[in-house]
Amino acid sequence: MVLISLTASHRELDLDALERLSSGSMSVGRTIVGTCRPVQGSVVISTCNRFELYLDVDAPLDGDSVRHATRHVADIVAASSGITPEVAVDSFTVRTGTEVAAHLFAVAAGLDSMVVGEREIAGQVKRALHESRHDGTTSKTLELLFQTASRTSKQVAHRTTLGGTGRSLVSLGLDLAGETLRPYPAARAVIIGTGAYAGASVAALRARGCTDVRVFSGSGRAADFAASHDVVAVDVGPESLVEALADADVVVSCSGARARRGAAGPDAEVSIEYVLDAAAVARARERAAARAEDQPEPDALVILDLALHRDVDPQVADVEGVLLYDLSTLKANAPATEVAVVERAHDIVSVAAGRFEETRLGRAADAAVVALLDEAEATVAAEVEAAVRRLEAELGPYGGATEDDVEAIARGARRRVHAALHDRIVEVRAAALAAAREREAAVVRGAEEALRGSRAAEESRA
Repeated sequence: MVLISLTASHRELDLDALERLSSGSMSVGRTIVGTCRPVQGSVVISTCNRFELYLDVDAPLDGDSVRHATRHVADIVAASSGITPEVAVDSFTVRTGTEVAAHLFAVAAGLDSMVVGEREIAGQVKRALHESRHDGTTSKTLELLFQTASRTSKQVAHRTTLGGTGRSLVSLGLDLAGETLRPYPAARAVIIGTGAYAGASVAALRARGCTDVRVFSGSGRAADFAASHDVVAVDVGPESLVEALADADVVVSCSGARARRGAAGPDAEVSIEYVLDAAAVARARERAAARAEDQPEPDALVILDLALHRDVDPQVADVEGVLLYDLSTLKANAPATEVAVVERAHDIVSVAAGRFEETRLGRAADAAVVALLDEAEATVAAEVEAAVRRLEAELGPYGGATEDDVEAIARGARRRVHAALHDRIVEVRAAALAAAREREAAVVRGAEEALRGSRAAEESRA
């Protein structure tokens, strides 16, 4: 079995490219496992700044299955996202073995996020595994990988200061908004969406003293969310949202529910329906101005768009009196983190990844150690037999070795043999693990080379 990850994030791609790549992410995992026989399991992480596929592949050492599986995955992603297979292949970074675990553990710990140390990603990693279980696409190895990632994230949070800084995209956005808003205890907020970021937004607003919080959901889930978070639900309907916006100082939009209309394909014409368009915001500002009465102008409205698949029409930024902060803005304003803290967190991740790999690849190593122990037992048996013969020769024909004599001889022989065996066990296990890693890496190197070669051939034919 080979672990492979295909990852794309804000570090490798601009957010527009990442959005196109992940636009069909909902069904990719099921499709991959259902149509590609070598793939035994799949988990998909799709967030506001990353799209990652983790695959458990049953691959022979010649690499053909891995090459087929990886190319097939790229084709599926391309078909679901409306991009070409070549773009999909070029967009992904392929990892294997220790690299897979080390990357996922770093992601879960918030070390690969726009805001280093953000805590929301740990929950997103857990949900990705939960969704894979629900879809029936996980595997024993992926279960172990993702559960270990969650434990490692907790270790980083507890053993470094990253866990106590409260870093997140939501917090960063609210900090930026706070530079323009009235003080948060007097501010009025509207949250669009009811997912994990919505819950984090409620908590972050309350931490800043904001108590006037309303929530809107186009799918009708606002009432349940409001009841569970002690906020006020906005009725479904565009005019209800406009009315809420007219009274708001800050809007946090994190639904990711934008719709696309039109044929799929890299060159297809599509129309986009945003959750919040410029016309609705303009109407809200007109109502706010009318309510301002003798004031020169209403307070500015700050809108945070935290959805990768933009909730808010970019033209909203052109509406008078509106400040729009999207993911690109937040990325540009993400704070630096103390180098020593990040290095400590990476050390924790590295150790955890190494231990995970020893567990995952331990079967080959364990087999080598068992063979060594069998050899040691054979040596002990031979020594005992020889020692018993010597004892009986000394005792003569009228004596003989008793059971206690044999047991004492066996204990002594086993102590001597096993004392000399420890260093050999360590060496044999390390060699077996290294060989297993190299065989796996060779398989994936072959898959990557085949993918690049296939792409080059297609380009030359074109």
